[in-house]
Amino acid sequence: MNLPPLLIYDTVAEYKRHYEKHYQRAEIITFDNIRVYFKPQKFGHAFYENTKGIKGAKDQFSPTRAQRMDWIKATLIHPNAKVFKGWNKDKKCYEDNRRVSVVFDDFVVVIELSLNNKKVLKGNFVTCYVADKSIGKIEASPEWDMALCLNKLKK
Repeated sequence: MNLPPLLIYDTVAEYKRHYEKHYQRAEIITFDNIRVYFKPQKFGHAFYENTKGIKGAKDQFSPTRAQRMDWIKATLIHPNAKVFKGWNKDKKCYEDNRRVSVVFDDFVVVIELSLNNKKVLKGNFVTCYVADKSIGKIEASPEWDMALCLNKLKK
C-alpha cells in the first residue's frame, strides 16, 4: 500500500468536512478486524497544536497534521502496521487498551480500545501526529497484544 497524498485544502472548514465524511460517517476496520469510531471533538485534538510549547489548550490549527488526515485510515488498515502499547502519561505506564500504530515513517495513530455490547473489541480514535521527536521511544515500547487487551477489558 502506497502512502496517500497530502490533503491540500484552503480552509479549516474543508478539512473538517473531510474528517466528517471520511471518518465520522465511515466504517473503518483495522487490519485485525477492530471497528474504529471517530468522534467530532477529536478533530480539534488531532488537528490542532499548542503554540506555547507547554501543557495547555491546543490553540492553533496544524496544516502539517491535517494534510496527513488520509494517512489515518491507511495506517489503521495496513496489514504490516507495527502496533505498540500506548503510554499513559498521567499514570506513567503502558496500557493494554491503548494502541499506537505506525506504518509511514514517524506518523502515528493512537486508538483506545474497549468492548462493545457483544463483548467485541472496538476502537476510539484518540489522535494522530508526526512523532519526529518521539518515534524512537514509541518503537521501543512493548508490542500491543490483542489477547492481553481483551483479558484486561473482560475483568
